[in-house]
Amino acid sequence: MTTLALTGLRTRAARSGKLRALRRNRLAMTGAVIAAVFVLAALFAPLVAPYDPAQPDFDNVLAAPGWSHWLGTDDLGRDQLSRVVFGARASMQVGVLAVALAFLVGVPLGLLAGYYGKVADSVVSRVTDTMLAFPFLVLAVGLAAVLGPSLTNATIAIGISQIPAVIRITRAETLRLKHVDYVAAAVANGGGDGTVLLRHVLPNATSALIVQATVGIPTAIIGEALLSFLGLGVQPPEPSLGVMLSSAQAFLAAAPWMAVFPGLAVVAATLAFNLLGDGLRDVLDPRGATR
Repeated sequence: MTTLALTGLRTRAARSGKLRALRRNRLAMTGAVIAAVFVLAALFAPLVAPYDPAQPDFDNVLAAPGWSHWLGTDDLGRDQLSRVVFGARASMQVGVLAVALAFLVGVPLGLLAGYYGKVADSVVSRVTDTMLAFPFLVLAVGLAAVLGPSLTNATIAIGISQIPAVIRITRAETLRLKHVDYVAAAVANGGGDGTVLLRHVLPNATSALIVQATVGIPTAIIGEALLSFLGLGVQPPEPSLGVMLSSAQAFLAAAPWMAVFPGLAVVAATLAFNLLGDGLRDVLDPRGATR
């Protein structure tokens, strides 16, 4: 059997072992199931929601949870379950797109800084340190205020705010990987910088980046809820978990379900992705699990 075939068998065996280890992690699998429910609800929101989330029903204003409205209604008679489902859709959209934006910008910059060092590393690191001087939510709120209130601008603001974390993870992995034997062998065999980065460094940094993505999504969900709560994200009457929490402030005593259910949705979504991220970290990065 050739060396290439043996390498392929070892790779498949390693992947199979990681999947088995992940399946044995009950907390990670619980998080994966809950996260999958949120993703499916977001994708099929029009089919899942029993009512139009923006349609008022003045005959059922502030109706308590019951058979007609499982999660009750709000101050305009709108079905809370339908609004939570569509609010989760907005949260998932921001979570995925913001993380994608952060990776699109942060991964190339982290590769350049870690691989070339010197001037490139100095410039990228100073910009990253400057952005990290501001707490994530403060930076996101400031950017959203400058860009203007909308779901798109909130996504951009949250994505930009996550770029420094992606740069640091990618840079650290690149610094580690560029000194390993197979990268040195690729350089000795005449491999160009692009080949080394794209074929050897980036694929082997994927595990750390996947973990960072599962951490970035819940952070983006909380960021979207905060921005919408402050009026800088989704604009009424469009449903959002943050908008629902903001509207519920005046009715906490008369209709506590207006705040309880969207709040639980935010907690469940963020907890699910965090549990999944912890499980993936234990499986994909054993060094981090032992620290």
